[in-house]
Amino acid sequence: MVAALIPQPGDDSRFLVQQRLPGGSRGLLWEFPGGKVEPGESEPQALARECREELDVELLVGRRLWAGRHEYPDLTVELALYAARLESGEPKTLGAHALAYLTPAEMRVLPFCEADIPPLEDLVAGRLGPLG
Repeated sequence: MVAALIPQPGDDSRFLVQQRLPGGSRGLLWEFPGGKVEPGESEPQALARECREELDVELLVGRRLWAGRHEYPDLTVELALYAARLESGEPKTLGAHALAYLTPAEMRVLPFCEADIPPLEDLVAGRLGPLG
């Protein structure tokens, strides 16, 4: 799984997060945008494709900021978080219930997917290093 840390255009203190659709696994929990890596794709290619399909945006994918593993009762997630910037498009809720640009402190009060909490905590603590 790959996810993007996308700053709000004009405000690098706020980042795009999405609320999962109701009814599915981890429905209505919040997460960083992204998705699955398909066979033959690199992680940056997968991230760009997922954001094109689910948000209708083009991304410039930067460096990997964080990687880790989380075990849910029903699956194991290997997650990589990448720095990214919007190249074109305005994010749309094609594959999400809601979208928001929030500060890390604002994100902490939302119910996040468990796999996304460790990188969120690192973001809050300033441990992700330069985001560019």
